[in-house]
Amino acid sequence: MPEGASTEALLRQLEWTVIRRLDGLLQGEHRTLMRGAGFDLADLREYQHHDDVRHIDWNVTARLQVPHVRQFTEDRELTVWFVLDLSASLDFGSVGNSSADGRESVRTKRAVSAEFTGLMARLFTRHGNKVGALLYGNAVDAQLPPRASRQHVLHLMQKVREHAVAPSGAQTQLRDLLQAVHKRIRRRSLVFVISDFISTPGWGDDMARLAQQHEVLAVRLHDPAELDLPDVGLMSIQDAETGEQLLVDTHDAGFRRRFIAAAGRREAALRADLAHAGVDALEIATDDGLAETVMRYADLRRQRSRLSSAGALPAHLGPVIKASAGADA
Repeated sequence: MPEGASTEALLRQLEWTVIRRLDGLLQGEHRTLMRGAGFDLADLREYQHHDDVRHIDWNVTARLQVPHVRQFTEDRELTVWFVLDLSASLDFGSVGNSSADGRESVRTKRAVSAEFTGLMARLFTRHGNKVGALLYGNAVDAQLPPRASRQHVLHLMQKVREHAVAPSGAQTQLRDLLQAVHKRIRRRSLVFVISDFISTPGWGDDMARLAQQHEVLAVRLHDPAELDLPDVGLMSIQDAETGEQLLVDTHDAGFRRRFIAAAGRREAALRADLAHAGVDALEIATDDGLAETVMRYADLRRQRSRLSSAGALPAHLGPVIKASAGADA
């Protein structure tokens, strides 16, 4: 989709081309896409034969000297937060994108972030759920409170597309962003952490801490050229965050092999960090289709729902079971 298109035109195009297609696909088990992530305490009653002993409220039992169990109702209302890394590295892209008038443009990771965020936000708000956002450049500099209107989705998409790029030399600190999320989002929510995860290390523990409180999905944005450098001869490459420039010969097969090996090591380190944090990962390349991406996400939600229902305890009373899908996404 052309990056120069208005936000209203972009959202309308998403609604007509992607959401209408998804309406026919998100059926049956895929409805778990829209379900709440937690359980609410509904009542306490005396223990009866065949009740699950793990639902006993021991504080009430000790106070009344009669065993009591907790009863729960599933929380269907879903609050969704988009935690958006919009640092300078998101402005990279190598994939061409054709507009209606035949002009070619480059689809950047920032454009993919805006499209994916707008699409998911609209899917959730159409079912009455509220969406909010935290935006990060080189600090958390914007917060949009959860709302459920189409106008709110437009506002969010516009914020993503127009967010100021961090000055050169400012390196991404995902740890600061995740710590801000933990402080600002109190109610259990579905949290999308959308980033290319090009950051100084040390954010894994904060991601794990966040996943203990919320249902977290890491949405990793990347471009094919970041993993496999094309053979185009001499070219100048620049680190978007530090501003450092380097002239390289991409025709050199040895250099390309070293580049691919280094990219592989970064990939392995990222996957290890996400596995350590215990969160699912959804990977989106700049040449990926959005409908297929959402269907992969729906599969993750369905797997998580199936695993959660297999346990006897509500999510906040027992260990969280994670379906690690980063390697398959």
